[in-house]
Amino acid sequence: MLHIEHLAVWVGKKRILHDFSYLFEKNKTYIIMGPNGSGKSTLANVIMGHPQYEANPSSKIILSGKDITRESPEKRAQAGLFLSFQNPLAISGVTVFQLLRAATKGKGDPLSLQKKMYKVASSLKIKKELLERSLNVGASGGEKKKMEVLQAMVLVPSVALFDEVDTGVDIDALKTIASNLSRFRKGKTLILITHNSKIAHYINANTVLILKDGRLVKTGDMKLAARVEKEGFEHF
Repeated sequence: MLHIEHLAVWVGKKRILHDFSYLFEKNKTYIIMGPNGSGKSTLANVIMGHPQYEANPSSKIILSGKDITRESPEKRAQAGLFLSFQNPLAISGVTVFQLLRAATKGKGDPLSLQKKMYKVASSLKIKKELLERSLNVGASGGEKKKMEVLQAMVLVPSVALFDEVDTGVDIDALKTIASNLSRFRKGKTLILITHNSKIAHYINANTVLILKDGRLVKTGDMKLAARVEKEGFEHF
């Protein structure tokens, strides 16, 4: 469960989000939609604790009953929060397994972790050679997005946010990602952020939220995503 209360955000003197409040419940899936520049990625980054953004002192971010508003990104991740990046970075000299070991702080059996990684990779149709090279180095857009999903599925956070997971991927990769997320989401809070409705064709959400000009302007069911696809965002 993720509870956002009165979240207002600035970058310098520019206000990006205006009094955003919402309760994202456990065992439910949400799609956050909005045009470019509407504040979607800012919302995700602020939830994860990105230091670039300044939030209103009265804002609160509650994760599974714990106030994480002032916690570091590392502490938020340890508490069960995961964010996939819109543009995943390539990290030379670090494999995805090494990253996963660091994320788990070396706890548990490394062989079990590696076995789980390979199992998830197989489900996502990620080639073994991609796992053995430096993270995302030489990877396509779709491969990078799959690697983000792999990390979430191995780490098993309670709340997972995926920023533009449907951007830069072909139809086959999107279907694979969506089918894996459909299985992964059970018992968790899954939040998918997008500027189009592609992902909505392959994974059902309990609630669709529309962000525009930094404000939450509309919520609804999957019919709302279909309306956006037909009419765009200008009517909201």
